[in-house]
Formats: sequence, structure tokens, C-alpha cells
Amino acid sequence: MNYESVIGLEVHAELSTNTKIYCSCKNEFGLDVNTSCCPVCMGMPGTLPVLNKKVVEYAIKAGLALNCDITRASKQDRKNYFYPDLPKAYQISQFDLPLCTNGYLDIDVGGEKKRIGITRIHIEEDAGKLIHSVMGDESYVDFNRCGVPLIEIVSEPDLRSAEEARVYLETLKSVLQYIEVSDCKMEEGSLRCDINVSLRPEGSDKFGTRSEMKNVSTFSGTQRAIEYEIGRQTEILSNGGVIEQETRRWDDGKGENVLLRSKEEAHDYRYFPEPDLVPMIISEEWIEEIRKEIPEMPDKKKARYTGELGLGDYEAGIIVGNKSMARFFDRCIELGGDAKQTANWLQGDIMKYVKDNDISFDDVPFTPESLNELSKITSDGTISITAAKKVLARMFETNDSPAKIVDELGLAQISDTSAIEAMVNGVLEANPQSFEDYKNGKTRALGFLVGMVMKESKGKGNPQIINKMILDKLEAYKNS
Repeated sequence: MNYESVIGLEVHAELSTNTKIYCSCKNEFGLDVNTSCCPVCMGMPGTLPVLNKKVVEYAIKAGLALNCDITRASKQDRKNYFYPDLPKAYQISQFDLPLCTNGYLDIDVGGEKKRIGITRIHIEEDAGKLIHSVMGDESYVDFNRCGVPLIEIVSEPDLRSAEEARVYLETLKSVLQYIEVSDCKMEEGSLRCDINVSLRPEGSDKFGTRSEMKNVSTFSGTQRAIEYEIGRQTEILSNGGVIEQETRRWDDGKGENVLLRSKEEAHDYRYFPEPDLVPMIISEEWIEEIRKEIPEMPDKKKARYTGELGLGDYEAGIIVGNKSMARFFDRCIELGGDAKQTANWLQGDIMKYVKDNDISFDDVPFTPESLNELSKITSDGTISITAAKKVLARMFETNDSPAKIVDELGLAQISDTSAIEAMVNGVLEANPQSFEDYKNGKTRALGFLVGMVMKESKGKGNPQIINKMILDKLEAYKNS
């Protein structure tokens, strides 16, 4: 029997607020263990939480960007469970009245558009972090992460493959970065997801029993985890077995998942309204204020790049996928830069440098004005493309202007036709056999002669002018 996979993702994104969700402790990654916690986020008796308004604003902003309805009257709830990193023995979350509902996100998989429904987005606090000793005989708890604000974005079970899930995650990350509610640094745990997978016979509209994998924190890991789970469930069903509803842990190093516990239902958490926090009433005026802050979204930006600016779908996607690069590109175009040239520089040599040196695009030291200047002096023949690459490398090191670097390194291209003709004539006189070779169909003679002239000019001759001048002379001899 052939099976169809049914996949849903629950994505947790840490919000980039200055302080935690219910107290004034710093919301900052990398602080010393247990140095950013207080009686409130530690759940000490007698303490009371106070909701951070910015958390609600960011959640609404995410909801609007993801085409959700905003709940005008909402509340928070206690989700009760016992775990060593949860000092209160409950998590403040949202149950039946999430802030955002009924949204969607359009994704592009292999050139085909697909709409993925978003069931809900709600706010909640994060738990602490368990730290296990190398020997495995002791565990410690870091409570710095307790109370860090999260939004949980729950998709409909609309995904049908591991690739679709990966693209959905990449697209979602891009949206959250564009609206600046989360830095989405997966290596710091700012974006992670729980994966729900089930199988059903092809053609069936009834869902199968699902399993859940917790806290997968890379795009590639998500794809591998789903592919493994589809294979595991297929094998069980093909052998006449039954899928149990359970929670499993994905081990990316081993490429397999292992059973953690049987899956809980909502009633297992004994949800009830959080008594220490008042309900949230969201006004129309506030929603509209937040809506005005939402910038051009990645899908709209990509459509503009391919439509108005004539970029290819692939190169537009590369630029749009990095918010900082897109902002840099837009500024170049505003200043009169050529879209195609700018795109080539950005996704080519500049992106290579960024990756090779393990830096963020935000760390690129030069300005859009400097890149436009480099493009101009390359296209007008002042320097060759080879020299331009040298100039770009120096721009990363010194942040000097392209003109200054060209002058310092003596990279200006010789475009004086009389000077070039003198060198061309000299090379042709020294290689008379090339005329006969070309006449006899050996077109490689042209490349040989161009190379000799470039060598004569110490690489500074304008190759376009040299090529045309030699070709004209060879054609004249051929037709004589």
C-alpha cells in the first residue's frame, strides 16, 4: 500500500524584546548561568507577573504578517506539568483564546505555489534549560531562559513532504526577520519546532495516528527528521503494525529518533485561566498602528524584483531570503545602481566572502554607494572585471572607496585605442602565422593573440577593445 504523509509544525520563536515576558530581567542570550533570573521568573511564592506589552505587540505583528485574524478579547492560561526546568510547575501560555487565528503562509516549492494554513499564534513563556554533565551522572538547571517570551505558530496539517516543511520553515523565518520580532538565530535556540507526522493511505481523507518530535532546531535537521519518521511509520504499517501516539526525540547526530513518552492530550495539562493576569482587550486603533509598521513582505518584494527590475526568479529569491542583503540591494537601486549588476555582485563575490569568513551580511563594511561606484567603473571600462574583484576584496579589508583602491593598486584599464593598437600591431608582427591559422579556420588564434596583447599590457588593456581590434584585422586578412 502507498501512503501519504501528513505533516504539521509547531514553531516556537523567541521574541526580541529587551526584557522577559512577565518581569524586568534581561532577555539576552549568552549571559552567565543563572544571572538573569528573579523571584518572578523563578516562580517564588507571593510574586506576581506583569505582562510585557511589547510581547503582545510583536505577536499581533506576526499575526498580521501571516494573514491572521486578531482576537480582540484574549486571555492567558496555566499549562500544568512537572519538569526540572519549570520552577513554577506550570507554564503561562494560551489555550482557547489565542491572540491570532486562521492565518496562512504561501510557499514556493520547486516553482509551485502552495498555501499552508496557520491555525493559531499564541504567546507563552519559555522554560529553563537543563545542562547535563559530560559523564552523564549529573544535571544542572540554568533558569536564565525562564520567562523568555515566545510565540508559538501552529500550522494546519497541510504539509505533505519533508521538503515542503523545510521550505515552510525557511519562509516563516524570513517573514519574522522582516518584521523584526525575532532574530531567528537557530544556533541560539531562537527558532525551533515540534514536528507532527502521520501517514494515511493514498486517496484517504482520514488522518492517521501522529507522532511528535520535539525541539528540532535546524532546517536540514527538520527535513531529515521527517524523512526518517515517514520511513519508520511506513515500515510499521507495511508489517501490519499500529502507530502509537507518542512523543519522540530526534537525534540528528545518529540520524534517528527515540521514544520519550506517550503523547499528552490537552486535558493532561489541566489548563485553566491564569488568575494573576487580567484579560487582554485589543483595540482596533492599536491593531491599525501595528499594521502600518509592517514593511514590504518577502513575497511582494520578490515579485517586484522579478517584475519591475527584471531579475530571475532564483537570484531574486536569494536576495529576498536575506533581509539585510535585500535592504542593501534596495538602497543600491534607489541610488541609481543597475539591478542585474548589483544582484550579481551580491549573490556572487560578496556572499562568498560573507560565507568564507563566517560573518553576517550586516558586517559587510562598505556602503551601497561604494558598490554602485565599483559597478560603474567596471561597466564603463575603467577597470576590468578581474581588477574589480581585487578592488572588492580590498574594500572588505579597508573600506576605502573603489577609486582610491584603483589608484593605489594601479588597476586602471588602458582604453586608449592608439596605445592598444600599437600593442596589437606589435603582437601581430611577432606572430604572422596566426593570420594563416585564422584564415584556415583555427579560431583559437584569436584567443591566443588577445592573451598576448593582455600580457603585453600587464593585464591593463581593455579586453573588449583588444578583442574587436584583433578580430577586425584577422577578418580583413581572411577576406583579402
